[in-house]
Amino acid sequence: MFSQRFSSTPLGARLARHLTIVQLHSWGVPQTATVCDAAAIVAELAANAVTHGRVPGRDFELRLSLLGQAVRIEVSDARGQRRPPGPEQVGAMPVPEGESGRGLLLVDELADRWAVLDRVPVGKTVRAELDLPGDTAAALQRRDAAAARPRPEAVAAPPRPDTAAAPPRPDAAVAPPQPTRLR
Repeated sequence: MFSQRFSSTPLGARLARHLTIVQLHSWGVPQTATVCDAAAIVAELAANAVTHGRVPGRDFELRLSLLGQAVRIEVSDARGQRRPPGPEQVGAMPVPEGESGRGLLLVDELADRWAVLDRVPVGKTVRAELDLPGDTAAALQRRDAAAARPRPEAVAAPPRPDTAAAPPRPDAAVAPPQPTRLR
Protein backbone atom coordinates (compact mmCIF):
# COMPACT_ATOMS: atom_id res chain seq x y z
CA MET A 1 0.00 0.00 0.00
CA PHE A 2 1.11 3.54 -0.76
CA SER A 3 -0.13 6.41 1.39
CA GLN A 4 0.88 10.06 1.17
CA ARG A 5 -0.51 13.35 2.46
CA PHE A 6 -0.44 16.41 0.21
CA SER A 7 -1.06 20.09 0.76
CA SER A 8 -4.56 21.11 -0.31
CA THR A 9 -3.24 23.14 -3.24
CA PRO A 10 -3.18 22.69 -7.02
CA LEU A 11 0.51 21.74 -6.70
CA GLY A 12 -0.42 19.02 -4.18
CA ALA A 13 -3.04 17.67 -6.61
CA ARG A 14 -0.53 17.56 -9.49
CA LEU A 15 2.05 15.83 -7.31
CA ALA A 16 -0.52 13.20 -6.29
CA ARG A 17 -1.20 12.44 -9.97
CA HIS A 18 2.51 12.15 -10.80
CA LEU A 19 3.27 9.94 -7.79
CA THR A 20 0.40 7.65 -8.76
CA ILE A 21 2.13 6.92 -12.07
CA VAL A 22 5.49 6.39 -10.34
CA GLN A 23 4.00 4.08 -7.69
CA LEU A 24 2.08 1.92 -10.17
CA HIS A 25 5.25 1.62 -12.26
CA SER A 26 7.26 0.59 -9.16
CA TRP A 27 4.69 -2.14 -8.49
CA GLY A 28 5.23 -3.47 -12.01
CA VAL A 29 1.95 -2.28 -13.54
CA PRO A 30 2.82 -1.68 -17.20
CA GLN A 31 2.22 1.71 -18.79
CA THR A 32 -1.21 0.91 -20.21
CA ALA A 33 -4.66 2.42 -20.21
CA THR A 34 -5.00 1.30 -16.57
CA VAL A 35 -2.17 3.61 -15.46
CA CYS A 36 -3.55 6.48 -17.54
CA ASP A 37 -7.05 5.94 -16.13
CA ALA A 38 -5.68 5.77 -12.58
CA ALA A 39 -3.79 9.04 -13.10
CA ALA A 40 -6.93 10.72 -14.49
CA ILE A 41 -9.03 9.49 -11.55
CA VAL A 42 -6.45 10.72 -9.03
CA ALA A 43 -6.27 14.08 -10.83
CA GLU A 44 -10.05 14.53 -10.58
CA LEU A 45 -10.40 13.31 -6.99
CA ALA A 46 -7.41 15.36 -5.81
CA ALA A 47 -8.75 18.46 -7.59
CA ASN A 48 -12.10 17.92 -5.87
CA ALA A 49 -10.36 17.52 -2.48
CA VAL A 50 -8.49 20.79 -3.06
CA THR A 51 -11.50 22.70 -4.43
CA HIS A 52 -14.42 21.37 -2.39
CA GLY A 53 -12.88 19.53 0.57
CA ARG A 54 -10.22 22.00 1.62
CA VAL A 55 -10.07 22.93 5.29
CA PRO A 56 -7.40 25.58 6.02
CA GLY A 57 -4.33 23.96 7.53
CA ARG A 58 -5.44 20.41 6.65
CA ASP A 59 -4.00 18.16 3.94
CA PHE A 60 -5.67 15.60 1.73
CA GLU A 61 -4.48 12.00 1.60
CA LEU A 62 -3.94 9.63 -1.33
CA ARG A 63 -3.86 5.87 -0.76
CA LEU A 64 -3.12 3.33 -3.49
CA SER A 65 -3.43 -0.44 -3.09
CA LEU A 66 -2.99 -3.46 -5.34
CA LEU A 67 -5.80 -5.91 -4.61
CA GLY A 68 -4.63 -8.79 -6.79
CA GLN A 69 -7.04 -8.15 -9.66
CA ALA A 70 -7.51 -4.38 -9.20
CA VAL A 71 -5.93 -1.08 -8.26
CA ARG A 72 -7.72 0.75 -5.44
CA ILE A 73 -7.49 4.55 -5.28
CA GLU A 74 -8.65 6.47 -2.21
CA VAL A 75 -8.56 10.24 -1.77
CA SER A 76 -9.59 11.59 1.64
CA ASP A 77 -10.13 15.14 2.85
CA ALA A 78 -11.19 16.70 6.13
CA ARG A 79 -14.49 18.28 5.06
CA GLY A 80 -17.19 15.71 5.76
CA GLN A 81 -20.15 18.08 5.45
CA ARG A 82 -19.48 18.70 1.74
CA ARG A 83 -20.12 15.18 0.56
CA PRO A 84 -20.17 14.69 -3.23
CA PRO A 85 -22.90 12.70 -4.94
CA GLY A 86 -22.29 8.96 -5.18
CA PRO A 87 -22.32 6.77 -8.29
CA GLU A 88 -26.11 6.42 -8.23
CA GLN A 89 -26.67 10.18 -8.39
CA VAL A 90 -23.81 10.96 -10.80
CA GLY A 91 -25.08 8.50 -13.41
CA ALA A 92 -28.43 10.31 -13.50
CA MET A 93 -26.97 13.85 -13.63
CA PRO A 94 -27.05 15.89 -16.84
CA VAL A 95 -23.68 16.85 -18.29
CA PRO A 96 -22.82 20.36 -17.06
CA GLU A 97 -22.34 23.05 -19.69
CA GLY A 98 -19.66 25.01 -17.80
CA GLU A 99 -15.97 24.25 -17.51
CA SER A 100 -16.32 22.51 -14.16
CA GLY A 101 -18.56 19.86 -12.69
CA ARG A 102 -17.49 16.94 -14.87
CA GLY A 103 -14.93 15.33 -12.54
CA LEU A 104 -17.18 12.71 -10.97
CA LEU A 105 -18.73 11.96 -14.37
CA LEU A 106 -15.21 11.13 -15.55
CA VAL A 107 -14.55 9.00 -12.46
CA ASP A 108 -17.87 7.22 -13.06
CA GLU A 109 -16.86 6.49 -16.65
CA LEU A 110 -13.28 5.33 -15.95
CA ALA A 111 -13.62 3.39 -12.68
CA ASP A 112 -15.03 -0.11 -12.55
CA ARG A 113 -16.39 0.65 -9.06
CA TRP A 114 -16.43 3.73 -6.88
CA ALA A 115 -18.07 5.04 -3.73
CA VAL A 116 -18.12 7.93 -1.27
CA LEU A 117 -17.38 6.87 2.32
CA ASP A 118 -17.41 8.62 5.67
CA ARG A 119 -13.98 8.99 7.22
CA VAL A 120 -13.56 8.55 10.95
CA PRO A 121 -13.20 10.79 12.92
CA VAL A 122 -13.89 13.52 10.38
CA GLY A 123 -14.06 13.94 6.63
CA LYS A 124 -14.81 11.75 3.66
CA THR A 125 -13.05 9.35 1.31
CA VAL A 126 -13.80 8.79 -2.35
CA ARG A 127 -12.72 5.28 -3.35
CA ALA A 128 -12.37 4.07 -6.93
CA GLU A 129 -11.22 0.70 -8.25
CA LEU A 130 -9.83 -0.21 -11.64
CA ASP A 131 -9.71 -3.85 -12.69
CA LEU A 132 -6.33 -4.88 -14.06
CA PRO A 133 -6.24 -6.63 -17.43
CA GLY A 134 -6.00 -10.41 -16.97
CA ASP A 135 -2.42 -10.70 -18.20
CA THR A 136 -1.23 -7.86 -15.95
CA ALA A 137 -2.97 -9.29 -12.87
CA ALA A 138 -1.53 -12.76 -13.58
CA ALA A 139 2.00 -11.39 -14.07
CA LEU A 140 1.83 -9.42 -10.81
CA GLN A 141 0.55 -12.48 -8.94
CA ARG A 142 3.39 -14.62 -10.34
CA ARG A 143 5.91 -11.95 -9.30
CA ASP A 144 4.45 -11.75 -5.79
CA ALA A 145 4.44 -15.55 -5.46
CA ALA A 146 8.10 -15.72 -6.54
CA ALA A 147 9.03 -13.01 -4.04
CA ALA A 148 7.24 -14.89 -1.24
CA ARG A 149 9.16 -18.14 -1.82
CA PRO A 150 11.87 -18.75 0.78
CA ARG A 151 15.38 -18.20 -0.51
CA PRO A 152 18.27 -20.45 0.55
CA GLU A 153 20.58 -18.83 3.09
CA ALA A 154 23.80 -17.56 1.58
CA VAL A 155 26.81 -19.16 3.24
CA ALA A 156 30.05 -17.24 3.23
CA ALA A 157 32.99 -19.19 1.86
CA PRO A 158 35.91 -19.59 4.28
CA PRO A 159 38.88 -17.34 3.51
CA ARG A 160 41.60 -18.83 1.36
CA PRO A 161 44.77 -19.58 3.32
CA ASP A 162 47.04 -17.77 0.85
CA THR A 163 45.09 -14.49 1.01
CA ALA A 164 43.81 -14.34 4.57
CA ALA A 165 45.76 -12.14 6.92
CA ALA A 166 45.48 -12.73 10.62
CA PRO A 167 44.38 -9.70 12.59
CA PRO A 168 47.04 -8.23 14.87
CA ARG A 169 46.97 -9.27 18.50
CA PRO A 170 45.99 -6.47 20.87
CA ASP A 171 49.16 -6.95 22.97
CA ALA A 172 51.55 -7.06 20.00
CA ALA A 173 54.01 -4.20 19.67
CA VAL A 174 53.69 -2.19 16.52
CA ALA A 175 56.96 -1.84 14.65
CA PRO A 176 57.73 1.64 13.30
CA PRO A 177 57.61 1.91 9.52
CA GLN A 178 60.94 1.28 7.80
CA PRO A 179 62.20 3.93 5.38
CA THR A 180 62.37 2.83 1.78
CA ARG A 181 65.38 3.48 -0.41
CA LEU A 182 64.95 4.86 -3.84
CA ARG A 183 67.44 3.69 -6.49
